Amino acid sequence: MSSQVVPPLETSADNSKELSLVIPTYNERENLTELIEQICTVLDKELREKYELIVVDDDSPDRTWQLAEELCREYKQLRVIHRTEGRGLSSAVIRGWQEAKSPILGVIDADLQHPPEVLLRLVDAARQGTDLVVASRNVEGGGVSDWSIFRRFVSRGAQLYGLLVLPDVLVRVRDPMSGYFLVHRRCIAGIPLNPLGYKILIEVIARGTIDSITEVGYVFRERQQGNSKATIRQYIEYIRHVLRLRLSREVNFAQLAKSFQLQRFCAFAAVGLSGVVVDTSILFVLSDPGALGFGLTRSKIVAAEVAIINNFIWNDLWTFRDLAKSQPGFSSCLKRFLKFNIICFSGLVLNVMILNVLFNIFSVNRYIANFIAIVLVSLWNFFLNVQMSWRVTETSSE
Repeated sequence: MSSQVVPPLETSADNSKELSLVIPTYNERENLTELIEQICTVLDKELREKYELIVVDDDSPDRTWQLAEELCREYKQLRVIHRTEGRGLSSAVIRGWQEAKSPILGVIDADLQHPPEVLLRLVDAARQGTDLVVASRNVEGGGVSDWSIFRRFVSRGAQLYGLLVLPDVLVRVRDPMSGYFLVHRRCIAGIPLNPLGYKILIEVIARGTIDSITEVGYVFRERQQGNSKATIRQYIEYIRHVLRLRLSREVNFAQLAKSFQLQRFCAFAAVGLSGVVVDTSILFVLSDPGALGFGLTRSKIVAAEVAIINNFIWNDLWTFRDLAKSQPGFSSCLKRFLKFNIICFSGLVLNVMILNVLFNIFSVNRYIANFIAIVLVSLWNFFLNVQMSWRVTETSSE
């Protein structure tokens, strides 16, 4: 796929328009009429004639493009681009933005999983000058409804992969996988955009001149009509896209530092020190010959888990108290605890790997190597827990 450049604001903005919302479609005939009606009902309240809707259809076999053209007779703010060459959600969005007339550009899925009533909150934030406004499932007021364990696992895995490869990009938003957002044209005008797959937001953040970001919570709805477009191929394209972005740009350490929550990390580190005390104490009581005298391996496993429980409780009550309060209930607490356990286990594995590499390959003193491993793993654990454990993950759909 060749690079596609969004036209500069100076040559394409229409002062009579305020928002251009792109709707990429492929076999969405069953949802399109209701979606257009809902969007227009919402936006007419605030924007009246100052917006346009652009359906970009990839030559759908169900002739979604034909229905969209028929709807243009009723909705004068609607335009249709029927693509007979080229495929893909991200490239369809860029194609729509190239034809857009407004200073604020946006995208919304056509499957009714993105609630149109959230649009006014997005527009309000964009009007206040925010460069990028993202509808997020992972902030207060957001969530998903009936996702399966497998779907959650795949989603978390995709985000974890992105955090590892592109931390300076994905750390900037709580829901980097969102496909529902608004961005000011000035932030991406004239910049080559060449996304691969369907996660256009990551491309916008990585390549655009985005200084300010606001996230607005929304509940991700379940699809009622039509079939999901998620396939193995799309996940492979996502992996390639993230890797390609990493190889094409340097790590923005300044952005990482800016996003780092120093005060919260200090609390996290203090809790970690208390965990060391708990771990050592339990290990002594269980394994010391002068105490209970149990086997070392069994004693260490028990001591480590007790320390993890200790750390989780204090982090939930102190370090991440503000985030935990937005996720009340035993079920939410249990999910946070399970994720915390998994991250701590991955940190333990990482600790051993770093220790062995430094000591066996680079001949670093074992105690210095262990200290370095502890520091790096502490940052790892904190980073992942901020992004994945203490965040909104589920809510009831309305």
